[in-house]
Amino acid sequence: MERCGERPARRWGAALIASAAAVAVALPATTAEASSGPSVTGAKGAFLLDSGSNRQLWSKDADTKRQMASTTKVMTATVVLDTRGVDLDKKVTIKQSYRDYVARNGASTADLRTGDKMTVRQLLYGLLLPSGCDAAYALADTFGSGSTEAERTHSFIAKMNKKASDLGMKNTKYDSFDGISQAGANYTTPRDSAQLARHAIGNSTFSTVVKTTSTQQTAANVKRTYYWDNTNKLLGSYKGAIGIKTGTGTAAGPCLVFAAKRDGRTVVGVILNDAADRYPDAVKMLDWAYRTKTSVKLRQLPESAQQD
Repeated sequence: MERCGERPARRWGAALIASAAAVAVALPATTAEASSGPSVTGAKGAFLLDSGSNRQLWSKDADTKRQMASTTKVMTATVVLDTRGVDLDKKVTIKQSYRDYVARNGASTADLRTGDKMTVRQLLYGLLLPSGCDAAYALADTFGSGSTEAERTHSFIAKMNKKASDLGMKNTKYDSFDGISQAGANYTTPRDSAQLARHAIGNSTFSTVVKTTSTQQTAANVKRTYYWDNTNKLLGSYKGAIGIKTGTGTAAGPCLVFAAKRDGRTVVGVILNDAADRYPDAVKMLDWAYRTKTSVKLRQLPESAQQD
C-alpha cells in the first residue's frame, strides 16, 4: 500500500533549455570517483549527479527499473509547471472524489476539504510537502483533458510519460499520477530519476516549494488554513539541503530524491528501495560528493504530519 501523505515566464533555468538528448545524458564519472564511492549498503539503487555539469559522480544499479512510490510526484509537478502558459493562481475546486480516493487507498493526504478553492500553486505545496495524493488527483484532473475524471487523469498520466520520453528517461514508465500503482507498472531507475530532478529544480516555483520545511495556506473561498510539513527530513538537518521528495510503498520500499547546494555547487541524489535507512545513506552520498563529514540530527516531524 502506498503512503503518499511569479509569473509563468522564465521558470526554467537557461542552463536546462537544451535539447532533450543533451539534458538526458549524464556524463560518466571519472575512474577514480567510480571506484571509491560512498559506503551505501541499504539502497538497492542509488545515483549521484553533479547538476551543474550534468556529470554522474557515483551510482549503484543505476539502470535497474524499480517502483518509485511518491517520488512519482516530482513528475506530476513537472508536467503542471511545464504546461505552456500555466496560471499558478488558477483556482481549483476540491471535489469529494479526491477525498474518497485517499480514503479508499489509505494514502497520505493534504486533507483537502470538499468545496474549498485552492490555487494551483497551493496544490503544488499540498502535493510536495505532505505528499498529498488528494492534491495529486486535483492537479491531474485539472491539467488532463477529457469529459470525465477518468479520462482527464488518464490523459495526464499520458503527459507524464510523454515528458519522460522528452527528457530521455528511457527506463521510466508511469501508470499513476501519485505513485499508487494498481498494476505495478510505475517504475523508474536511479539515473532517470536524477535527470528528472535536475530538470525540475531548474524551475523556480518547484525549487521554492521543495525546499520549504512547512507552510500555511488559506483557501480562497473560506476561512480555512492548511498547515503542511515537508516529509523530507533532510531539510533543516543537512547543511545546504534544498529538497526534493520522499516516497514509501510496499513494493517500492523507502525512496528519496534529494539535492543540496554548497558553495554554488548543486548535487542531486536518488535512493530507491532502501532496506536500511535512506537518510543516513543520503548523508553519506552528499558528504562523499562534497568531500566532507557531517553529523546530522534529523528534523523531527510533528505528530500530526504525514509520513512518507
